[in-house]
Amino acid sequence: MAYVGTPLDTTNAFQSLAGKRFNGDGSTTAFTLDSSPNSTLDIEVFVGNVRQDPNSAYTISGTTLTFTGAPPSGTNNIYVVHQAKSVGTIDVPSEGVQSGSLSSAFLTGQTDIGGAIADADLFLVDDGAGGTFRKTAASRLKTYAGFSVSSITGATALAEPPADTDEFVFSDNGTLKRIDFAHMRSSFDNVAFSARLDTNVTMSDATDTTIVFNTEILDTDSAYDNSTGIYTLPVTGKYLVGFNLMFADAEGNIDDFNAKLDIEGTTQEVVRAQSTSNGTLFTKKTLSYVTILPSGNATDTLKVVAFNDTTNGSTSLVQGAGYSGVFWGVRLRD
Repeated sequence: MAYVGTPLDTTNAFQSLAGKRFNGDGSTTAFTLDSSPNSTLDIEVFVGNVRQDPNSAYTISGTTLTFTGAPPSGTNNIYVVHQAKSVGTIDVPSEGVQSGSLSSAFLTGQTDIGGAIADADLFLVDDGAGGTFRKTAASRLKTYAGFSVSSITGATALAEPPADTDEFVFSDNGTLKRIDFAHMRSSFDNVAFSARLDTNVTMSDATDTTIVFNTEILDTDSAYDNSTGIYTLPVTGKYLVGFNLMFADAEGNIDDFNAKLDIEGTTQEVVRAQSTSNGTLFTKKTLSYVTILPSGNATDTLKVVAFNDTTNGSTSLVQGAGYSGVFWGVRLRD
């Protein structure tokens, strides 16, 4: 049949009002309903066909109906009619909510997260394959977070050299990772040291003596100890190392002398010089040497050990100030 006006809602049909009967026994005051009314005015309660006053005859708490006085005994002499029952749910049609339907308060009115986003926090994303909303964790979003030129040019410039604890982001074969500047610096910084001998070192005859070069000239990584004469390699790599010594004996009895480079506690002789074959003895003799350590490891130690054998068993000297006694090294870049 034709009609004028808004079309009938054929999706959400009207429903019958619900009701329930109880048997009174003269003592029971509480009865359980099938649904929860919002207030006493949402139901009609009859006892013996007499409607009860919703303001004084009963109360409602959830699904419990409680009379102020026990109804008399009878079969089905109590019945309840729900007047305010939900009769249907109107669904929002697909694509029914447009951007204009949402106000800015939809976001600005919400409680702020109040802290850093955790990997387990969830976000809604549009799955471009079919326009379907799906949830994803923040840990996955981080994988796809990229950088643009504005990410760098728009950022605040670092106004001083980076500290060792400053962090940088780099790609490790496609995976973004962070690295402290200290690790980066070890790969391209110059690593070097040098120290000189400013005092004479007395040597017992035919005895290995560690030469302590007591004055630092350069030490980029504070790795040389001028109280022990030991240099500790700060990073792994190839090193160019050298030293210069002046042996002296006032009596001119220097017969056999050498100097050795002690590496990580294992003595490795890198040079040995001695008297000429015709027995010529020396009052002073300089010994210099330069070598490459092809595979020095971080924390390896280096020191210079000298040896002098005189013909009469007397003590001798490695001379200091004014005689260019030096010990030095520099890391070579790969």
